[in-house]
Amino acid sequence: MTQITVAALQLAFTADIDRNIAEVSRLVREAARQGAQVILPPELFEGEYFCRVEDEGLFANAKPTAEHKAVRAMQALAAELKVHIPTSFFEADGPHHYNSLAMINPDGQVAGVYRKSHIPDGPGYEEKFYFRPGNTGFKVWNGPATKLGVGICWDQWYPETARAMMLMGAEVLFYPTAIGSEPHDDSLDTARLWRRAMVGHAVSNVVPIVAANRVGCEHGQSFYGTSFICDERGDILAELDREEEGVIVATLDIDRVKRHRAAFGFFRDRRPDLYGRLVQDI
Repeated sequence: MTQITVAALQLAFTADIDRNIAEVSRLVREAARQGAQVILPPELFEGEYFCRVEDEGLFANAKPTAEHKAVRAMQALAAELKVHIPTSFFEADGPHHYNSLAMINPDGQVAGVYRKSHIPDGPGYEEKFYFRPGNTGFKVWNGPATKLGVGICWDQWYPETARAMMLMGAEVLFYPTAIGSEPHDDSLDTARLWRRAMVGHAVSNVVPIVAANRVGCEHGQSFYGTSFICDERGDILAELDREEEGVIVATLDIDRVKRHRAAFGFFRDRRPDLYGRLVQDI
């Protein structure tokens, strides 16, 4: 039997990067204590979700992968605890800026960087001001006896992201996110849509999903948490509510997942010869 134990972290953040790293580190240790081998913090946990406004001064917070304080801290922690930590961060690459993720291995090394492919732009989520669309393509990483796919926040709404990572060999999909209230419409609560989209990816790809969100109120913008882990049939294995901070952990049977995926035939019955329209501009 091939098993993997995964975890998602949910917590609130401040403008103090050192405090945020300390709190994430505390929960990473707790997840490792519970046996987690891959531990997912939320998106851009280095600070408050700054994309609610357009402020050119905030570009100074972006750093190259090798110099970013959050990445370096998670490298040391991963090496100490012998775990994988997919680490979201604000990346500077020369004059370019990306919403990126460093996959950190149990030896503390960065296996590679994924740059967020889909960049949102709307009230409270003005990411196009800060981030270029990613130029890495989707990524799949070697994990404990399996392969891991990671998309970042807005990527999780796109079925193409999940399917592409599956075709690259992913066996578990991870989504670090920062999502909450919609400043332009107080009546719009996307929490159930957010979860349904990812549960849909789980079902249509027969793959477990791990999603980590933040909580708390930042300058009037509330983040709704509801982080979860679901199995390949979309059934919820572990979850957190809209306000609590903490860790969720689940153990996945990868051999069982593979059997179920083969039995459903979704990949057997694909018709790529009919999908040309998917890669054409509207």
